[in-house]
Amino acid sequence: MSDWIRTLAAQGASGAPAVLATVVAAKGSAPRAPGTRMVVTAQGIDGTIGGGHLEWKAIEIARELIVGGGGGPALHRFTLGASLGQCCGGAVQLLFEPVRGNPSWLNALERARAEGIDCALVTAVRGAADGGRLVVTATHAWGTLGTAARDECAIALARAALADRDEPRLVTLGDDAAAGARAEYFIDAVRQPDFCVVLFGAGHVGRALVDVLAGLPCRITWVDSRDDAFPATVPSNVERVAADTPEAEVAAAPAGAFFLVMTHSHALDERLAEAILARADFAYFGLIGSVSKRRQFERRLGARGMPRARLAAMTCPIGIAGIAGKEPEVIAIAVAAELLRVRGGRAAALTVPHARRA
Repeated sequence: MSDWIRTLAAQGASGAPAVLATVVAAKGSAPRAPGTRMVVTAQGIDGTIGGGHLEWKAIEIARELIVGGGGGPALHRFTLGASLGQCCGGAVQLLFEPVRGNPSWLNALERARAEGIDCALVTAVRGAADGGRLVVTATHAWGTLGTAARDECAIALARAALADRDEPRLVTLGDDAAAGARAEYFIDAVRQPDFCVVLFGAGHVGRALVDVLAGLPCRITWVDSRDDAFPATVPSNVERVAADTPEAEVAAAPAGAFFLVMTHSHALDERLAEAILARADFAYFGLIGSVSKRRQFERRLGARGMPRARLAAMTCPIGIAGIAGKEPEVIAIAVAAELLRVRGGRAAALTVPHARRA
């Protein structure tokens, strides 16, 4: 998973320059939505704004800024037609921002992330000679856009975006609007990942699943009782937990977590299943195994008083239908697809009230 905040912070710590390329507007058929970011350095990239010739051109522009020593933000508009060798037919605006060191707004984003707090980033895009940035949470704000009027307006809009889960957008603020100026600002929520996967088991399937999920916007808590079961390195969105009592990690998981149980021990699987099913706030609970394993667990847990309705919340076997094969990599892809389908259904349900308000 691309982590543009971590990448920029690492570049800043090393003293190497970088350019942050952000999709700030998109019309028609475009490869990525506003708020998509890519970090370009002299040696590589982190993230993608959609691939193809558009991305190649964006990398070229960003590296020209790096070679030229930075300068201020630059806004470019691209039509996704024949001139770019793409046939999407849409248009995008990309903001290129040279970043050197660890600016205060980046430090504020890192603090918010460390504390698990959602925030919104307000960035001057064009027309504001004094530029500036604001990082806004529900209770605090860091930085300035140059005037008190702009800051007040931006903070109110940013907090509304956080509360209503608004899409990233371009706006004109405060005294800029009053003066009829063409100064524009980009407001974008920077949220903590709400796709939290708690994976029990670091065997072959667990390792393959982590490899697949590494490219998705999720946080993974990877639990095993064996210290030496984990690989030496893991993706940036993975936290390894070597626990003598893995069941304790069930209680520590947030509401809405996606639980997956695939340990080396059926007895441990059963204890974990009982602890997970005792919760009523998970998004998904998948247990690796066959139909016969499911029936065995249902009998055992039912005899200990687990209601039938709770047992029905357990998914076993796991993975979407139609993907054949017992190789760990095949199972991992089928399970990841199932998680995404469940997550997509939950997200659609949450957006219905917001759509009705509109």
